[in-house]
Amino acid sequence: MLAIFRKEVNQFFSSPIAYIIMAVFLTVTGLLLWVFPDTSLLENGYADMGTFFNLTPYVMLFLVPAITMRSIADEVRSGTLEWLLTKPVSRWGVVGGKFLASWLLVFVTLLPTLLYYISLYQLGSPIGNIDSAGVFGSYIGLVLLAGVFVAIGLWASSLNENQVVAFVLGVFFSFLLYSGLSALAGLSILGSLSFYLAYFALDEQYRALGRGLIDSRNVVYLISLMAFFLLITVNRLKTTV
Repeated sequence: MLAIFRKEVNQFFSSPIAYIIMAVFLTVTGLLLWVFPDTSLLENGYADMGTFFNLTPYVMLFLVPAITMRSIADEVRSGTLEWLLTKPVSRWGVVGGKFLASWLLVFVTLLPTLLYYISLYQLGSPIGNIDSAGVFGSYIGLVLLAGVFVAIGLWASSLNENQVVAFVLGVFFSFLLYSGLSALAGLSILGSLSFYLAYFALDEQYRALGRGLIDSRNVVYLISLMAFFLLITVNRLKTTV
């Protein structure tokens, strides 16, 4: 797993891919948070990062599948996946190494956004007048949510050797679990089932962590979802190779 992880990280950062993705993400979030009047933090009149944490998951819905779309699909298309599995590395090692490398890239992409928190901390009146517990709870939720999106993206990448198809499937299934379940929960015809759909929706789990109190149930659920998608990705490789 460690060898695959190092290979993927080197591949990311030795090509323009990582830097383009990071630049696009930071540009989009920067414009939304500081420039566009409808979402600008400066227009709110108070130090709050709610806008950032509400909008960033939707940016990540496209960012993460763009990172993961080639992870397995490209290996299958080029025939290198079969070669990899002839080496002393298991399917779990391949999937786990690719997962950790992609998750690390998302984490590194999120790190510069801490400047937004520092800026608002200084702009508060008085200085430091910001809900720091809520901010760091939301960051934990964002990192875990990114992990789920990465696991979904890897699974989508294992379904087809076409990277574009992998990207579209990754976006679709991530959106379905993040917002789709909540939308379905709003249908009155579902009755008591709506409660469970709303609870298991990723946006509900993410918002719960953003309240500043880290509930182990939310953390366990998100980690379990990552493990589930990694498991079905490994099982998919058994039928692919």
